[in-house]
Amino acid sequence: MTRTRVKTYQYRIGKNKYLVVKIMQTATGKTVHGNVLASNALNVQIFKKGRRRQG
Repeated sequence: MTRTRVKTYQYRIGKNKYLVVKIMQTATGKTVHGNVLASNALNVQIFKKGRRRQG
């Protein structure tokens, strides 16, 4: 994997909130002899932020 760029956007339409995750990545592979595998797989985990308590 050469580079991965992730941008997130939050939109609110009415009462609903939408999270858009835009992932741009590139993979390269080079060899002189043999085989090369450039994988484009990606693992994404989205966590919900906890609210801060004021007390």
